[in-house]
Amino acid sequence: MNNPQHHDIRLRSGNQMMAEGAIQAGCKFFAGYPITPATGVFKTMVDQLPSSGGVALSAPDEISAIAYCIGASMRGFKAMTATSGPGWALMIESVQYALITETPLVVALVQRLGPSTGGATQGGQGDVLLAEFCTSGGYTIPILCPTTANECFELSILAFTWAEIFRTPVILLSDKETGMTIESIDYSRLSKSTSQNRPTNFAFRDIGEFKKEQRRGTYYFDSLHEIPAFAPVGGDRKVTATGSAHDKQGRLQKNSPETIDVLLHLEEKIHWRSDDFSVVKADLQSGAKRLVVSYGVTSRAARDAVLKARSSGRKVSSLTIQSLFPVPARKISEAMEGVEEVIVAEENFRGLYRSVIERHCNGRKVRGVNKIGGMITPQEILSAITG
Repeated sequence: MNNPQHHDIRLRSGNQMMAEGAIQAGCKFFAGYPITPATGVFKTMVDQLPSSGGVALSAPDEISAIAYCIGASMRGFKAMTATSGPGWALMIESVQYALITETPLVVALVQRLGPSTGGATQGGQGDVLLAEFCTSGGYTIPILCPTTANECFELSILAFTWAEIFRTPVILLSDKETGMTIESIDYSRLSKSTSQNRPTNFAFRDIGEFKKEQRRGTYYFDSLHEIPAFAPVGGDRKVTATGSAHDKQGRLQKNSPETIDVLLHLEEKIHWRSDDFSVVKADLQSGAKRLVVSYGVTSRAARDAVLKARSSGRKVSSLTIQSLFPVPARKISEAMEGVEEVIVAEENFRGLYRSVIERHCNGRKVRGVNKIGGMITPQEILSAITG
């Protein structure tokens, strides 16, 4: 007699799964400051990370938390912090420091209603552009956006892979409903893989008369799109890191050609690999004239609305975007083939990601389904489809 397959079913929130995904990815350092609705990530890391050989700290504030994480990552450890809108506003300068020093870092940003302190217990999707355009100079920071607790786990692992192999901060952008909703998770089906590791085949660049003055070429590259090998601080060679414009050795310089190349490289290493960052779920129907685009918790309502529209005989396609930035332009264009109208549903009043989608619509009509202070319902999206 065959035994039925064993299923390990547990109840978990999206926040818990983001933390457990980070641990599965090999995260060894977490620092955070409790803030609703991201505290579940903080608590899970404090509860579980030490038993996995890592360190979890409660920082005195958000600025300290992200600074601790950057320091740990510079030493060679995979690091993560978690926050919400008000905390993210405090972290932005340090995120830019991680970007210019090419320090791998994952930030779990669980959105709530803004602005300022906003509604701590109310959801929202209003931090999309604040997260992406947080840098002086407009550099691209990869952003992943889960819809379910399972995806919180999977995309957490992917966030660490991207951070490590591309030497960049990565934002895991969630929302209050996705982060705090408790779902049934089948642990027997979860990925057992870890994230990839940062490149460490460093070269030595002799810049001094004596070997003790040698430094690792921690920003060295031949082509702008190359990823420099990582060298940890505190090792057997000097490593220079600065938030100022610098050359390939990390030495502060202003307008030298090498310094400009380093700054261009920060964007080119991401832009050159745009297709590698494209993660979407496409449910396309042949002959559909309307396409519903969504992300995060709103994708649940969008899915139900599309199914209801199809059940009444309407042809409509759906595109759930899991990698908001870099914009998955090719996959968006593929989903729009034959489509006359694009409907973008998101829980903010301005249509933040709609403004991004419009650039790729080539004259197609674009409409938004927008709301604040509560989740968008399937009926509200269905009304846009049928209207």
